[in-house]
Amino acid sequence: MAISQSRSRRAATGKRLKDYRKKKQHETGSRPFLPKIGKTKAKVTRVLGGNSKVKLLNSETINVIDPKTKKAMVAKLVTVIDNPANRNFIRRNILTRGTVVDTDKGKARITNRPGQEGTVNGILI
Repeated sequence: MAISQSRSRRAATGKRLKDYRKKKQHETGSRPFLPKIGKTKAKVTRVLGGNSKVKLLNSETINVIDPKTKKAMVAKLVTVIDNPANRNFIRRNILTRGTVVDTDKGKARITNRPGQEGTVNGILI
């Protein structure tokens, strides 16, 4: 089934709304990209206006900031410890915003949305 970001067919009251036009291409959605820990791999997709987005599929590194020293460094991802978005993402090693991961520098929390931004950024905790 296609993913759509168009208006709902139902009103807030539950009334069925009439179709007044056909579906438009700019209303199409896409499946969510759930990046995992692994050899870094990304996909570039074309979006509205001829622009492009980098969708992350796998990543083996994370850009972390040490809050004490205010220094940024690149760390190697080891495993997912906690994921508030979905508890099943922990055993699948899926990276989302808010996920706590184990790195070679220590535990870090992901602060960006890797599936939509193409990189993994975090802060040491």
